Amino acid sequence: MTTALAPVRAPAAPDPRDLLPHRYPMLLVDRVVEVVAGERLTAVKAVTYNEPWYAEGADPRYPSALLVESWGQAAGILAVCGRPADDAACAQVMLAGAMTGIEFHRPVYPGDLVRHEVRVYRALSDTMIFEGESWVGEDIAMTLSRMVMAFRPADSLHAG
Repeated sequence: MTTALAPVRAPAAPDPRDLLPHRYPMLLVDRVVEVVAGERLTAVKAVTYNEPWYAEGADPRYPSALLVESWGQAAGILAVCGRPADDAACAQVMLAGAMTGIEFHRPVYPGDLVRHEVRVYRALSDTMIFEGESWVGEDIAMTLSRMVMAFRPADSLHAG
């Protein structure tokens, strides 16, 4: 005799607004599709003509720097997923550091849905190194070999 099991629901994906300080127009991750804390994340960004960098007559290609920023925000979400939400974590500032091996393979245009794939390459107590890609459909748009992200106490950062 077999017993039917109730379907197992995956935990809801986090809302990027709950994990990043960014807001319009610089919040460049629309939705987290999948996250395995400490391992990998898939997030999407829908590119539209409504974004402020598409002024009348502007180049329709999505700016490369914003593609890197969007991927970096996805990495930031992965960095904070699974971290304790205690007072010590809230007093931390997330800093993006060095990036290497960035290659752009195809332009991104309004109407494209960009899928960011981010993986943890290495994790230390206060620093994480990520790798991954950005895709449009089945086409790779960008690869990023390494991005370093560090957490530092907010009160230790001050103007020099």
